[in-house]
Amino acid sequence: MKFSNSAALAFAATTIAAPSTPTLQEKPRAVQAGCASAVTLDASTNVWKKYTLHANKFYRTEVEAAVAAISDSSLAAKAAKVANVGSFLWLDSIENIGKLEPALEDVPCNHILGLVIYDLPGRDCAAKASNGELAVGELSRYKTEYIDVIVKILKAHPKTAFALVIEPDSLPNLVTNSDLQTCKDSASGYRDGVAYALRNLNLPNVVMYIDAGHGGWLGWDANLKPGAQELAKAYKAAGSPKQVRGIATNVAGWNQWDLTPGEFSKASDAKYNKCQNEKLYLDNFGPALKSAGMPNHAIVDTGRNGVSGLRQEWGNWCNVNGAGFGVRPTSSTGHDLADAFVWVKPGGESDGTSDSSATRYDSFCGKSDAYQPSPEAGSWNQDYFEMLVKNAKPSF
Repeated sequence: MKFSNSAALAFAATTIAAPSTPTLQEKPRAVQAGCASAVTLDASTNVWKKYTLHANKFYRTEVEAAVAAISDSSLAAKAAKVANVGSFLWLDSIENIGKLEPALEDVPCNHILGLVIYDLPGRDCAAKASNGELAVGELSRYKTEYIDVIVKILKAHPKTAFALVIEPDSLPNLVTNSDLQTCKDSASGYRDGVAYALRNLNLPNVVMYIDAGHGGWLGWDANLKPGAQELAKAYKAAGSPKQVRGIATNVAGWNQWDLTPGEFSKASDAKYNKCQNEKLYLDNFGPALKSAGMPNHAIVDTGRNGVSGLRQEWGNWCNVNGAGFGVRPTSSTGHDLADAFVWVKPGGESDGTSDSSATRYDSFCGKSDAYQPSPEAGSWNQDYFEMLVKNAKPSF
């Protein structure tokens, strides 16, 4: 059976998360951080109806520096508004755990701090651009030097609410890239690592979403059931933690929420994928998760999906040229299983270098639909950020 390249190739996330409010991006006021008493999040409900996704200070600083470098006053004014949009902070290395406590200093009681847990041994087994620091077999380091350290910090801040995205790309890779030796080598560490993270981060002030790729990845007919079973297996191995709400989709991705009939609906293999947008993906993957015995609510990354029709194939994941910022974080999704649209990937931070001589060069970053030149994953790309602002839908 024929599938798009994304069924066999990983969609790599990169180094590249109170009063009721439908919008989650208001600028935090100068108030005391945290609440007066301990926070308890009910993961059987949509916490985004109560909490605003916090605009973390690290992304704010990047954006403010970018704005200062823009000579066009009209564009600069639009770009400045990005600093006030809530986004997730990526804890993508042991060193970057050091950002966590400073990030907590300005989180008011009605905000929730979004964090991406992203440092598994052999990380991104099907991509080069975002390979991690821990080698295959270093699961003990992942547990003691990474997860345990984060757990200690979160326990020390019980008066702040946290939303966690757990390990982008990891479990989806085990579904579609099991033929790659790198993924075979990483499989046990991924499964054990994710289960360990879920079990130990299961704290009263935390809500968790396990990464589930996107509709062009696990949405293929042949991947829906195995994908749901893979995620549910990790959830159950962790003891079915009550603070797991469900899944995160489209992390660092480009897929549209409800574009009809869909970006790749006319492709020759479209008949094998009924999930042509993320809404359809939830419609189909949600019931599969429930059948597998796992919570099935979701958050959807809309950070860079403002423009459609830019990619040549589903699996083209790197620095898509012509992209724009998408819908701002909100709990008004119109879908029972979609808790919120959020910004997980910090727009402006590169997905990977376009320098073919670089050690971490991935050929996807050199494709014709990838923006070039682009720096190493996680590094700031000023021109790309300005493009995201110019092409934002809705506009700033």
